[in-house]
Amino acid sequence: MTFNDFLFAFIPLFVAIDIIGTLPIFIGLTEEYDKRERKKLIFEAIATAFGLATLFLVSGMVILDFMGITMNDFRIGGGLVLLILAIQELLFSGEDTRRKPTGSIGIVPLGIPLVMGPAALTTILVLVSSSGFVATILSMVANLIIALFVLYYSHKIVRLIGVSGTKAFAKVAALFLAAIAIMMIRVGIVDIIKNT
Repeated sequence: MTFNDFLFAFIPLFVAIDIIGTLPIFIGLTEEYDKRERKKLIFEAIATAFGLATLFLVSGMVILDFMGITMNDFRIGGGLVLLILAIQELLFSGEDTRRKPTGSIGIVPLGIPLVMGPAALTTILVLVSSSGFVATILSMVANLIIALFVLYYSHKIVRLIGVSGTKAFAKVAALFLAAIAIMMIRVGIVDIIKNT
């Protein structure tokens, strides 16, 4: 594994998780909790996100093989899902579709889908085939550490860049996510044509 492999895995996953863009949602969901409870929720959310991502990373390819789905099929399908999520974020972010406060708030919606949503899970599975297992897991851990710090210092970050700044960051991240989605679809189609 090279540093470029790590970087190639880190950047798309950072964009897919979009932790800065989710800050207003996180603050809205946790405003009634005191500092100690909020800290517990953050660690619960990151642990949940890590557990789900690791499970998906380890068993994702086995499930695809069992179902007869090739990596190119998943690239195209995953790319379409990411594109839809990016368009949804760009056009309809006022109606927050990721905010579904039911069940244990640390697990759902904070851990899933706020930190580790469908975009991040799809990106992880595609990155395993393009960057390798080690680069993907290292980028996943690095991104979750960043998410932990961002959530822990959420009020200070929002005070520094403002709610408008976090929303602007979310829009830019969604634009990059759309570009990554198009790239995944293109690579999948080109590989299928090459292999036929």
